[in-house]
Amino acid sequence: MEWRDTGVLLGLRRHGETAAIIDVFTPDHGRHLGVVRGGTSRKIAPHLQPGAQLDLVWRARLEDHLGAFTVEPVFSRSAAAMADRTGLAGLNAALALLSFCLPERAPHPDLYARTLALLDHLETPALFPLAYLGWEQRLLEDMGFGLSLDRCAVTGAADDLAFVSPRSGRAVSRAGAGAWADRLLPLPPVLQRPYDAPRTEIAQALAVTGHFLGQHLAPALGDKPLPTARQRFVDGLARQNNSPMD
Repeated sequence: MEWRDTGVLLGLRRHGETAAIIDVFTPDHGRHLGVVRGGTSRKIAPHLQPGAQLDLVWRARLEDHLGAFTVEPVFSRSAAAMADRTGLAGLNAALALLSFCLPERAPHPDLYARTLALLDHLETPALFPLAYLGWEQRLLEDMGFGLSLDRCAVTGAADDLAFVSPRSGRAVSRAGAGAWADRLLPLPPVLQRPYDAPRTEIAQALAVTGHFLGQHLAPALGDKPLPTARQRFVDGLARQNNSPMD
């Protein structure tokens, strides 16, 4: 068995004395693991940094085997990530969530394209948090837990939407919420439309998407805890001053 694809490196771990097992996200073969022989060597290891774009050839005797990768670097995102603390935290969060959410060997081409677009925003740090929020909304959609925020789940109205149902992920207006308002999640405007929102508002929006990741998606995956890298990113945004991005 053999195939060739491109991919984003999600993570790796040492395997034996000189090899590494890498975890990559590819457009045509989904999330895929394999051995890189000599992956800890001085020649190869510098290219195996999380977020790196790689050209990959995978070979195995049988399709269900772990298999081995031959890798060629396309480009690294390390410099862009290291230049901005928020971008680095967001990169770690996105890669950790992909490893957490994606089943092995199931293609998600649209999510892959959105992931590349997000990683390209590492070059524009001011825009990265907003891009990350949109990416996380798309991740929920791809996993079957997308939010529906265009109309009130109770009245059908499209105006004065102020809350999100923690059970259905649908928007609720102030009139529709009534006495149940204190049991609903707030609906930050940036969740409905992207704009130059303060980073603290983006953090509030990520608290909403985090609810559905933690309370809906995680139980569907065996109730594993969400990666701590995501919470570190959200906490970092929440600490930043309440000013529009520039």
